[in-house]
Amino acid sequence: MMKNVPIYEALAQAFAAEGVDAHFTLMGDGNMHWATAMKNLDGMTSFSARHEHCACAMAMGYHLATGKVGVASVTCGPGFTQIATALTVAARGRVPLVVFAGEAPINAKWYNQAFDQPPLAAATGAHYVSAHSPQRMYQYVREAFYVARHERKPVVLGVPYDLQKQPLPDLGEYQPSSTVLPATGPIPAEARQIDALVEKLAQARCPIILAGRGVMRAGAAADVEELAEQSGALLATTLLARGMFDHNPFSIGIAGGFARDIAHEVGARADLVVAIGTSLNYYTVDGGNMFPNAEVVQIDTEPVGLRNGMKVADLYLRADARPRRCSRHCARGARRTRAFARRSLRDGSGTSRPTPRSLRSSRACSIRAAPSTSSTG
Repeated sequence: MMKNVPIYEALAQAFAAEGVDAHFTLMGDGNMHWATAMKNLDGMTSFSARHEHCACAMAMGYHLATGKVGVASVTCGPGFTQIATALTVAARGRVPLVVFAGEAPINAKWYNQAFDQPPLAAATGAHYVSAHSPQRMYQYVREAFYVARHERKPVVLGVPYDLQKQPLPDLGEYQPSSTVLPATGPIPAEARQIDALVEKLAQARCPIILAGRGVMRAGAAADVEELAEQSGALLATTLLARGMFDHNPFSIGIAGGFARDIAHEVGARADLVVAIGTSLNYYTVDGGNMFPNAEVVQIDTEPVGLRNGMKVADLYLRADARPRRCSRHCARGARRTRAFARRSLRDGSGTSRPTPRSLRSSRACSIRAAPSTSSTG
C-alpha cells in the first residue's frame, strides 16, 4: 500500500480486495471522493442511480444475480434517510449488503446535513459501523464485510466526510474478511433423520419438494431434482427462486401468494412438503393456506421453529442444500411406493406448467378440471 494515500482511496482499494467489482451509487458531498476512487479502480464498474433507495435495490439485485455482496453508496443526512426502506427489506430478506455512507464532518461546528445515522440503521435491522478512527479503518471495512457475509444482513459503513480526506496511517496490507470467516464444510444430516425423511417420502401419496434461495446459492438444483426423481415428488420453488425448475415436467412453479391456481390446488392435497434452503416465511406458505394438510420437513443450515408468528415445520434437518444422501436412500427404499402425484403428470402436456386435466388421474392429488389457470407473478 502506498504511503500518504487519502483514506477514501485506501477504503476503495480495501473494497476491491474484498472482491467487489461493481457498486451502485448516488453521489453527494459525503461519498463523492470514495465513489470517484472506486470508479477509477481497474476492473470496477460503477452504476449511478437517480435515487438512494434505487442504488441499494440495484445492489440487492446484484447479489441475487451473482451471489456476491452487494455494494451501494449514499451521502450523509438526507441521502442516508432515503434508504431506510431498502435496509429494512435487506435485513428481512437476509441479503448481504454493504453501504458506504458519508457522515457529517466530525470537526465542523455546524453542518446542515448532520443526522444521527446509527439509530435509524438499527431500527431497520441493519448493522452500523462508525468509522471514526484512522488507525482502525481497515478493521472497519473487514468488520462490515464479515458481518454482511457471515450474518447475511445489510451493513452500513459510516465515514465522516472530512476524515475521508486525511492520509491513512501506515497500516500495512489490507487483510480481507475471508481471512477471518470460519472455514466450514458441508453440514450432513443425522442418519436417523435421513431415514425418517426417506420413510416419509416412501409413504407419501402427494409429496412436494419446495426449493428456495439456499438451493440457488449452493448450486444444488440438480441434486434437488434428483431427489424428486428418486422419490416421485413434485417440484416447487419460492418466489425468489422462481424459474429454477421450469424445464422440469413435474414442476408446479411458485408456491405462496403468487402461485397459480393449479399450484394451490395441488398444495391443498399435498400430504408431505420437503422444504430445502427456504425459511418458509409467511408469503411462501401463503399465511398457512398453501399446504394446509401437509406434514412439513425443513432442510436448512439454520432451521427455525417459529417464523412470522407461525410454526415452520414438523421435522427439521440441519443440513446443507445438497440432498445427495437422501437421494441415494430414496433410490433404494422409496421406489416401491412411487408417489401418485408423478403418475398423474406422466400423461400430461410434458411442460413445466401442468394443467388440472393432467393431474386428475391421481387418487391422492385428484383435482377437478378448471376452465383456466392464473399466472400472476
